[in-house]
Amino acid sequence: MNDNQPQYVNPYQIYPYYYPQVRQLPSNQSTNNQNMLPIQQSYIENILRLNKGKEATVYMTFEGNRAETFKGIIEAAGRDHIILSDSTTGMRYLLLMVYLDYITFDEEINYQYPLNQSESLANYPPR
Repeated sequence: MNDNQPQYVNPYQIYPYYYPQVRQLPSNQSTNNQNMLPIQQSYIENILRLNKGKEATVYMTFEGNRAETFKGIIEAAGRDHIILSDSTTGMRYLLLMVYLDYITFDEEINYQYPLNQSESLANYPPR
């Protein structure tokens, strides 16, 4: 290497590099309120899983401010999607959570977790 040439320095490299510390709650922590879900498990997908098989009306807004409504039986729910089946048409809908506005039910919803079935519910680390 020639000593007269300037040495290249990457302006995007930050020294020292470190990972920010994220405080996580213990996985067995729960609330004392009987009508509330544990803090780390109150995701929409878990609430929908507790109400699998019930009829729901899903309100969504898509690009261009185009609003649509879907009515059907909750088949499944994931972190980013809902699967509804319409019993009148036989159509199944895979709906993305990113477009979700809100969901209504014509009956009481289940919001208290069964004690022995928490394995099927999602439990993600905080973001």
